[in-house]
Amino acid sequence: MKRVVMGACLSLFACLFVLIAVSQSSAAETSPPNIVVVLVDDMGFSDLGCYGSEIETPHIDSLAENGLRFTQFYNSGRCCPTRASLMTGLHPHQVGIGHMTAPPGKTLIAPPAYQGHLNETCVTIPQVLKSKDYHTFMTGKWHLGHASQDDWPMQRGFDRFYGGISGAFNYFKPGGDRGMTDGNKAVATEDGFYATDAFTDIACEYISDATQADDKPFFLYLAYNAPHWPLNAKVKDFEKYRGRYTAGWEAVMKARQAKQREIGLFGESLQPAPHVGPAWESLKPKKRDDLDAIMAAYAGCVDNIDQNIGRLVAHLKSIDQYENTLILFLSDNGACQEGGRLGFGDENMVRNPPFETTNGVRQGLAWANASNTPFRLYKHFLHEGGANTPLIAHWPGGIPAARRNSFVRQPAYLPDIMATCVELAGAEIPGDVPPCVGSSFANVLKGDSEAARRPIHDSPMFFEHEGNAAMRDGDWKLVREYRKPWELYNIAEDRTELNDLSAAESDRRDRMVAAWEAWATKTGVLFPERFNMYQKLKEQK
Repeated sequence: MKRVVMGACLSLFACLFVLIAVSQSSAAETSPPNIVVVLVDDMGFSDLGCYGSEIETPHIDSLAENGLRFTQFYNSGRCCPTRASLMTGLHPHQVGIGHMTAPPGKTLIAPPAYQGHLNETCVTIPQVLKSKDYHTFMTGKWHLGHASQDDWPMQRGFDRFYGGISGAFNYFKPGGDRGMTDGNKAVATEDGFYATDAFTDIACEYISDATQADDKPFFLYLAYNAPHWPLNAKVKDFEKYRGRYTAGWEAVMKARQAKQREIGLFGESLQPAPHVGPAWESLKPKKRDDLDAIMAAYAGCVDNIDQNIGRLVAHLKSIDQYENTLILFLSDNGACQEGGRLGFGDENMVRNPPFETTNGVRQGLAWANASNTPFRLYKHFLHEGGANTPLIAHWPGGIPAARRNSFVRQPAYLPDIMATCVELAGAEIPGDVPPCVGSSFANVLKGDSEAARRPIHDSPMFFEHEGNAAMRDGDWKLVREYRKPWELYNIAEDRTELNDLSAAESDRRDRMVAAWEAWATKTGVLFPERFNMYQKLKEQK
């Protein structure tokens, strides 16, 4: 009799154990994920190993290997318009940053779409997620309004913030009106400060504090300033790459193109855009040596980002938050040509960088062209080299194992991140602000292969920056440089925008131009003459 009772008890215990396990598993599957958005600054399309680079990025490559890589994800062409669209799920013009934010110490008088700071008729991702009890914090570069604290992170939905309110700043010793802020208070940095490391350290601290306090999910916006100029690479990271670029940009582009084909990013038929810089061998030995040093500094900055992603992932694992954390990793625009045709700086400037200034090493047009392999153009422009960004989605508890290490080839863009976060959190955007213009790609993350092939967008996507403009409608892309004629490409057949079909498909071109102009008029975009904040500031003097 005792054996029967004992056996029954054991069976009951086993059933209860299974029920509890199933219940816990079900809860894990249905509980909203933690969300980490990592935004890097001025990194080119092909600068990660998993997108074709020779730069060593094993930790980021691991995210791709165990997640998804987007191949047609569009940014807004430049730093703060991208940040505005990312944070609000709207076009940058809708929120007041159609061009750039006003520099520190400057007051801009401009039309609402170009006022130079976030307006009051939008909400941010953290503001929406807080309605579902998310902890919200940010470290890194804000660049969405400097003059008034009403535009700062803590007033725009973040519980905690550490970083730079302005745009560019020095990695080693930020200074002047481009220093560091903790919450709403300006703070000094200590000896040994390095921005990429500091932003990761403090982000991990925020995560630990939140997870120790309660079981609520968290949203982290980790916005590195690297690899934006000045290219303040650590010496050890610089030395790792010194001498690797002595064969020049043509050799780098050729090797990256081969790797992109090898990993399946592009097919054999893709024709890469040609390089627009001088032939490497036409340059004098001293200039080639300086250029090797510049690219080594750039690579060192990217490598250091990867080291920090490794530390972030290790921290998530150590506190048992890894499985149910969605990490989205992307760049704000294509690589940056702002340092002139051949960049600026040399080895001495890398080893002895000026402090408390944004002066320093810059990548330049010729190397930026290589960073954007295989595409045309760079930051500022809306051709693929400026507006297409690598986007990696990693979520062990959400992305099916069979889908991992695959590509998402449907077009998508920045406002989709707000839409996706809102859906995953089970939140709603308030009804008294403009609705998100993005489409959620949550089903692309969580669904099977068939779901992953469904279009994310069934309506066009529109873009404008500095008079450069674009529209993406299915496989077709309308694009132009300011004051130049509209171009038309079938991206499915011509990803690198080399075969302009605007004349052969004139009816389609005209329909798309009319649609773009209707969108621009509705959104407050100034055209055909563009708005330029820098020119406007000069006129105001």
